[in-house]
Order: sequence, then C-alpha cells, then structure tokens
Amino acid sequence: MKFALSTTIFALSATALMAAGHSLAPSVDAMDQDVSGGTVTASSVVAPANGWLVVHRTDAEMKPGPVVGYAALKEGENMDVAAILQEEVASGDMLMLMVHGEDGGMSTGVFEYTLGAKEDGPIRVDEKLVMTVVTAN
Repeated sequence: MKFALSTTIFALSATALMAAGHSLAPSVDAMDQDVSGGTVTASSVVAPANGWLVVHRTDAEMKPGPVVGYAALKEGENMDVAAILQEEVASGDMLMLMVHGEDGGMSTGVFEYTLGAKEDGPIRVDEKLVMTVVTAN
C-alpha cells in the first residue's frame, strides 16, 4: 500500500510541476554513429513547439552548412528521432543536428527551410542554436 501511495504522490507532483509551467529545456542528444543505412538518429530531442530536427553538414568551424535531412518533431520530448539522409554522407563527415521551428512558412507540416531563410528556421535559446554535432562512422 505504501508503494501505491508513493507512486500517486510522485505522479501528482509531476503533474503539478507541468501545470506550473515547468518543462524540459530544448535540447538535442545524439552520439557519433553509423549512417550507412541512410539515416541519422538523435536519441532524444526536446522541442518547445512542433517543428523539425534538421541535419546540416558542418566541419571543424562548427557553422551550419547545407541541409542533408530532416524529421518532424512534436512539442515536448521526442525519443529516437531518425532523419532520412537525402544525400551521401561519408564516414568521418560531421553532421549538426539542430531543432528548427514550424514558423513563417506557407504550409504547416511541410519543411520549407533553405540555408539562411526565415521559414521553418532554427530556434535559439539565449541566442544559441539548439543543436549537437555528431561524426558519421
């Protein structure tokens, strides 16, 4: 009986936190990985609203380059998000996995971003992009 009561109290506490406006901070978690199957996967992505996990090429300068893949995100925590790569990625290539919004485009649910555009563009927290960089194995 104590276990059930503890679980109920924990569930109520978590619900109260969510109701009070506490949520997870936007983030992308991923590791270096084999992309020979044509996808790259983020183990966890937290999105502040519906949007996109966008895969950019990058290099040692860590600037986002051309988009090579993307996957839809729902608001909140998204687990095991796989983006289909739209061009070849070689072993050793660096990929920047970045959270983009679903704002400013002509159509909802259609990825409309091109490098430097405002439509479906990257989100920022404290002026910093929400992203991580992985290396293809």
